[in-house]
Amino acid sequence: MRTFGKWLGRILLALVVAIVVVGLWKREQITRLLAVNSLFSQEKIVQNFSHMDAAFLSVPVPRGDGPTSELFYGPETDLPAAVDAWIKDRTVTALLVLKDGQIVYENYFQGTSADDRRIGWSMAKSYLSALVGILMAEGKIASLDDPVTKYAPMLKGGAYDGASLRNVLQMASGVVFDEDYLDFNSDINRMGRVLALGGKMDDFTAALKARFAEPGQQWQYVSIDTHVVGMVVRGATGRGISDLLSEKVIKPLGLEAAPYYLTDGVGTAFVLGGLNMTTRDYARFGQMFAQGGVWQGKRIVPADWVAASTTPSAPTAPDQTGYGLQWWIPRGAEPGVFMARGIYGQYIYIDTTRNVVIATNAADRQFRDTGVSQQNEDIFRLIASSL
Repeated sequence: MRTFGKWLGRILLALVVAIVVVGLWKREQITRLLAVNSLFSQEKIVQNFSHMDAAFLSVPVPRGDGPTSELFYGPETDLPAAVDAWIKDRTVTALLVLKDGQIVYENYFQGTSADDRRIGWSMAKSYLSALVGILMAEGKIASLDDPVTKYAPMLKGGAYDGASLRNVLQMASGVVFDEDYLDFNSDINRMGRVLALGGKMDDFTAALKARFAEPGQQWQYVSIDTHVVGMVVRGATGRGISDLLSEKVIKPLGLEAAPYYLTDGVGTAFVLGGLNMTTRDYARFGQMFAQGGVWQGKRIVPADWVAASTTPSAPTAPDQTGYGLQWWIPRGAEPGVFMARGIYGQYIYIDTTRNVVIATNAADRQFRDTGVSQQNEDIFRLIASSL
């Protein structure tokens, strides 16, 4: 019996050691998985949204060695009274307003500061769109009507086989992808766990097989479409997105702080929602688009791409917000009004007629509630019309 006890004790000790070893080996993955599960919790969301690189793998987007482009301050403006209640109700963390390229309002809330590099979520899609326009002008991508499999052959045989670059830019791929952030088993949350555990986004995307419609027939917001856009860009150039975006957009803009992308386990940028930068730098990008793709006298994005990407062209229903090529166009908007938009209240709102750019970040856990998006757009219109 004593021999059996020793044998059993050794087995239990070996099991404990094995568990400890596996725990240490997978510590980073476990930490990231726990971070994903508490990312949007009420007590952590504000802090998390300003420090995403503490929980996820990331890669810098170099800003280069050039000087920071000046954002001049104009006369400080008192915004309409309704804005104060909106800031509180929507858990706004930053609000910056440009009029004629000058800052007329800037403030930070919820204990955050101007130096925070904030997650923009789906605002990142509009940055990738700008990169596509630049590469089209350079001849790296031949046509928007090229099949995505021309540049990303690993998608052959899957749900994206037969879709064009235009289809995925317009969110009209017809691919089945459940984007319910509140469902643990939804596709968007499964994708989040791929990121947290160091998986490969390309493999996740290629494994999708189902379509609800043929490509180009129906609009449905499917964030994974943007990852396919990124696959096309990487396939067309043989380069990573962070490197390309740095060279073509970030360095020419003269940002004040180097942005960073969240990445998957092999360093592939999370292009559909992983770009992080200061609110002032989001505003710089918005002002460049407000100026037709020109910044400080230098063209960054082709004028025809700025016009095409911010014009509603996707097959949306009449009662839906308009969509272009990874840009939103508010319902009932005047010509020249468009926006980049991300979950939980991230916006770059651009009114070219009034030459107003509004960059705002938030941690709004009620962002999906009925009427919230419309309330945000109404506030932006109110601010723009008051200047």
